[in-house]
Amino acid sequence: MRLLLDTHAFLWWVFGDSKLSRQARHALAADETDEIFVSAASAWEITTKFRIGKLADAAVVAHDVAAAIAAEGFAELPISVAHAQGAGDLGGRHRDPFDRMLIAQTLAEGLTLVSNERAFDAYGVERLW
Repeated sequence: MRLLLDTHAFLWWVFGDSKLSRQARHALAADETDEIFVSAASAWEITTKFRIGKLADAAVVAHDVAAAIAAEGFAELPISVAHAQGAGDLGGRHRDPFDRMLIAQTLAEGLTLVSNERAFDAYGVERLW
């Protein structure tokens, strides 16, 4: 399975938060052959929200997102020009730039998005929650 973690799913996994669904927890822990990615967009979102006080409890992750990703055995997913163009081309009303990038990356890379956000379903992404 090839998974892309939404920002909240990544943080909930790192902090062992019970908000992460049982199905998501199982998928993340299940098989070492699975590829689990965290987007550069999530690093941007975590760092931005920490800086402005919306993620005050995420200091340990915000100060070194790459190390937090590596510590979990996950892989970084960079943002390419194709991803950026895909995010810019997305229709619909969803305006969050971080979410739009995750949608574009999920579609472009053939990934399953681990997220509780039902709004993503309107974009045809495969979502696990």
